[in-house]
Amino acid sequence: MPTEPKTKRTPGAIIRSLWKTCKTLGPDESNSEKTEDDLSERTQLCMNLSQTLGTTQLLLNFHGGQPVFILKPPSDLVNFPRPRWPIECEVISDSIQHIEWEPPEPEPFYKPSNKESFIPAEDRPGNVVYCSDFATKHLYFTCSRVGGSRGSTNRAKFIVTPPDITLEFESRFESGNLQRAVQVGAFDYELTLRTDMYTEKHTQWFYFRLRNMKAKMLYRFTITNLMKASSLYSLGMKPLLYSERAANEHGVGWHRAGSNIRYYQNCSEDANENSDAGVRLYSLTWTLRFPYDSDTCYLAHCYPYTYSRLQYYLKQIISNPAVASYCEVRTLCQSLAGNAVYIITITSRGTSPEEVRNKKAVVVTARVHPGETNGSWMMEGFLDFLLGDSDDAQVLRDNFVFKVVPMLNPDGVVVGNYRCSLAGRDLNRNYKTLLKDSFPCVWHTRNMVERLMAETEVVLYCDFHGHNRKNNVFMYGCDSNNKLFKLQERVFPLMMSKNASNKFSYRSCRFKVQKSKEGTGRIVMWRLGIKNSYTLEATFGGSTLDDRKGTHFTTGDLKSMGFYFCDTLLDFCDPDQTKVVHCSAEAAALLKMELKKKISKNLDTDGSFSMSDLETSTSGSNSSDSDGLPVHLLHQQRIPEKTHFKKKKKKLKTRKERDRLQPSRVSSTSLRKVLESRRYTECCISPEKMDEVRSQEKPLGGQKGGKQNDLKGGCVVSFPTSHPEEVSQGTLEDGQDNDCISAIRQKLKQAYESTSYMTPPSGDEAVGNRQVRCSCPPFTPKVPPSRPPVLMQHYTPPLSSQQGPTFFVAPRRGSCLLFGRIPPSGFIRIAPPDPGTSSISTSSNHRVFKDKQVQWVSGNFPSKGFSTSVSDINRIRRREGILKDSSEVNPSSFSPVMGKTKGLSQHWNPLERK
Repeated sequence: MPTEPKTKRTPGAIIRSLWKTCKTLGPDESNSEKTEDDLSERTQLCMNLSQTLGTTQLLLNFHGGQPVFILKPPSDLVNFPRPRWPIECEVISDSIQHIEWEPPEPEPFYKPSNKESFIPAEDRPGNVVYCSDFATKHLYFTCSRVGGSRGSTNRAKFIVTPPDITLEFESRFESGNLQRAVQVGAFDYELTLRTDMYTEKHTQWFYFRLRNMKAKMLYRFTITNLMKASSLYSLGMKPLLYSERAANEHGVGWHRAGSNIRYYQNCSEDANENSDAGVRLYSLTWTLRFPYDSDTCYLAHCYPYTYSRLQYYLKQIISNPAVASYCEVRTLCQSLAGNAVYIITITSRGTSPEEVRNKKAVVVTARVHPGETNGSWMMEGFLDFLLGDSDDAQVLRDNFVFKVVPMLNPDGVVVGNYRCSLAGRDLNRNYKTLLKDSFPCVWHTRNMVERLMAETEVVLYCDFHGHNRKNNVFMYGCDSNNKLFKLQERVFPLMMSKNASNKFSYRSCRFKVQKSKEGTGRIVMWRLGIKNSYTLEATFGGSTLDDRKGTHFTTGDLKSMGFYFCDTLLDFCDPDQTKVVHCSAEAAALLKMELKKKISKNLDTDGSFSMSDLETSTSGSNSSDSDGLPVHLLHQQRIPEKTHFKKKKKKLKTRKERDRLQPSRVSSTSLRKVLESRRYTECCISPEKMDEVRSQEKPLGGQKGGKQNDLKGGCVVSFPTSHPEEVSQGTLEDGQDNDCISAIRQKLKQAYESTSYMTPPSGDEAVGNRQVRCSCPPFTPKVPPSRPPVLMQHYTPPLSSQQGPTFFVAPRRGSCLLFGRIPPSGFIRIAPPDPGTSSISTSSNHRVFKDKQVQWVSGNFPSKGFSTSVSDINRIRRREGILKDSSEVNPSSFSPVMGKTKGLSQHWNPLERK
């Protein structure tokens, strides 16, 4: 029997029929009960297209009364498997879930009484009642699996059999952190937190379960291995308590609890107890009364937000047809352990591709530090507002493309780390990394931003964080030196402070770009070209502002900061820039007031100043030390310490040792240059040409000319040639030079060896010492007139009516000769002779000064290659006990350098310095 073709409808016919039906519905019909029933049936039909059309890839949704046809995303683009753990982690199978609850009144800070007592940890013997040591089994990450270790987790973790009054501890669940519990009294427990996996640092986050408690009994808990020198617990912050019985019976969730709270440094300074590196440890102690007997309770540092909770939240997003039309969830990459890093794209569907491309972009990330759970709560509030059906949310989706990465470090969140990933490193110090396989989360995030910037303008980047040492919510930005965008980075935080005046503190915001923070997301994105790049920091404690002063933050308060962020973004990008201009002027005024306050004087500036140099560090949580090496590399570095080999410390060379390595700095070490300098003794500069000489001077050895003011009474010589030897090489005959030099060298070597000590000469003895006999005939220096030596004199000693003699002083090794070259002899002329006579007159009116920069010049020269000074000889003699006083000088062994000088004075006159 033939079938009836009218009963079969093609998918195209079904879609056309639904479309026509929706189009023909008028406003009057839409209000009738019959129409509502028809629409509900059609909606049900559309949701079951897999059965009607025989396909699972086409989805038909209604949005605003109009049908929307979308393709179902492939399953490999986004999925939500169970979390993966390192293979050595023991994980219990219990499902840990908590309800959300807001206290009816804000919870106040704890007010210390300064009478809180504590018992030193070293005086507390006890029994270990819980120990989870899986973190010490491996030094680095190897592989992962769902559920962690393959071994059984049913075996007891108690070292001793607990009596009825002993608490049962557990932390082998997602985001849990507690390594050991020691019972030191009937109701007194000493706790040890686990460091971040594969590291030896970062003990701040704690989250564990308690059972078998007794109601109304006063318990004391003491965490003994915290590493921060200061904490919000010293400012009134309380730990968090969750009771399952209170949640089931009264709907009460996480709340603040505890008294006798004290944060202090441990008394024991034992290196083994305070870690191998000798890091100082701190303790947190508090007392607590549980509300019920035999209850199941949890204690935590902050409101937990696990990876599984994020997956549950994202499932709700994609399962909502209305939200799925403008929200797309994809997998950005896989972490080291294989957990998915999700990325959410939120924007309205444009009518044309050009409209979509013209939209500007906003990038928001969170949870790069797994222990900062308040960042995830702010992120959830941000997504709730942006995915909502409010008019403001619609405006944001119509004008922007939002790229959101809600959890950058899923591995750290799963295992309960505070700051690092499974690579043992802080991801927020590695945004510049090229190691894609070691840091996939931040590498793919930066790559995504770079590709997005190639397509459109990114107007704002913000990374959500938590802060452990400051109250309130605040932002860190990047101070721009560009005058066109001056103070622009301060406008958005100032607007946030106006929208959330009782939670956000503009005074706590910082805009300094520190070198130690160059690898953070905030600075890396700013250097990529995003002018408004921020870190939003939310305290673990509470607020100190307005009507919320002295109260803790709740999950609702943290979510509200996500709302205020979206509201501020609307004001910041409003076409009417009145608010922006007003906030910019106010930010400049506040900056000027802060400058006046800090430097204690009035400043008349035009805005071209920077506050970053006057601001304090943006590190409030010792984060500059967070990017240390993982533990397996630290153990490799400690191998030399175990073999008791000490690395030699590099010894710094003295100035004299450096001069010996660079003989060109002290020219007096060459005897040939000493003899050649005699050709210049008859030439000097006149005072009238002093200005001309100074204009021709060039710094010696790259020294700055501005340093010449530091020199007093020194002489500076400048040669017009690049090599002083070029002047003297053509002035002597070759035969006479060699013979004369050999004879003088032998004569001076014998004289030096026979001299016990150098003392200044006087009288006829000095004249006799100056005579140098040589077998070769005398020679006459010939100085080329085109290349006269240039001599500049900074200071001339006071002369009497008679002209004083010409003296030569050997420059002390390391003296400050800033300009010019030392003459080949290494000696400097200090008093020019009268140009009208070739003889040197004498004078006895000079005073003798004792100065470390003044040296006598001996007529007994050492052999070639030998370099010394009177100061060196004094030092050697003093070591040998020969010289009793450096001021005792025998005036019988010193003579001037020049060999044929007449009329020597009876009194030796060294260089006098101002």
